[in-house]
Amino acid sequence: MTAEAPATPRSHGRVAIRASVRPRDLMEPPEVAGAWTAHVVTLFPEAFPGVLGLSLTGKALSEGLWRLETVALREHGIGRHRNVDDTPAGGGAGMVIRADVLAAALDRTPPGLPVVYLSPRGAPLTQARARALAEGPGVTLICGRFEGVDQRILDARGIEEISIGDYVLTGGELAAQVLIDATVRLIPRVLGNQASLAEESFSSGLLEHPQYTKPAEWEGRRIPEILLSGHHAAISQWRADEAARLTKERRPDLWRAHLDGGDSAKDRQLSGASHQSRDRREQRKDQGDEPDR
Repeated sequence: MTAEAPATPRSHGRVAIRASVRPRDLMEPPEVAGAWTAHVVTLFPEAFPGVLGLSLTGKALSEGLWRLETVALREHGIGRHRNVDDTPAGGGAGMVIRADVLAAALDRTPPGLPVVYLSPRGAPLTQARARALAEGPGVTLICGRFEGVDQRILDARGIEEISIGDYVLTGGELAAQVLIDATVRLIPRVLGNQASLAEESFSSGLLEHPQYTKPAEWEGRRIPEILLSGHHAAISQWRADEAARLTKERRPDLWRAHLDGGDSAKDRQLSGASHQSRDRREQRKDQGDEPDR
């Protein structure tokens, strides 16, 4: 029995106008050219759009301000059972996604876009990286599973690795949605009030100041009087002072970067790399592959 042809990548949102001999469904929305597009390679395309289809990102998706394309990794699997993984070279637990399978899936995505593998060993996702991605035409995201992917495909395609935090998920789908959300909201017209972006955490290198709303008093706690004074210069100064205070208390790495122009993400990445290196040494020692020093 011959294998079925790979399915067409699943698309969400509007796409570019193109000539076609097939009549367009009258209920389909008009198509928009040049929209920022996320191409997601995943074993679980049904996980998308997920939360991205809700609220402001969902509204922007339906309006064609951005697009979402999923590429089903299983469609490019090997053999009768569409296998996408195999045992690790050198032995060990778990399975590894094959380079040839992932390469075939990536070949279904447009060339020229940044390609990102969501990985706990990657560089931390930052507001600056999200902003840079938002300024481009889109991104191709790889959602890993099992023990990860064959290193050769990462090296051969120059794939960037990005982490959303120092922890491990069962797969990259949630991480991909985090990256997309952080990026899409920076696209013009996605948020109702673009001015709010300027006051958010990380926009100026600091955490955001505390926020309050009505009622003026709740359970004996009052809104700071300065915020009710109508003195805009004083309010602005209070907010700046509070942002600095919170950043110094909660994120000293960001505060140091703010003071000297350093890269707090790089500091965390180097720290994470040192922890990973230590963990690998301890693991080899436990397995008898490395002598005690």
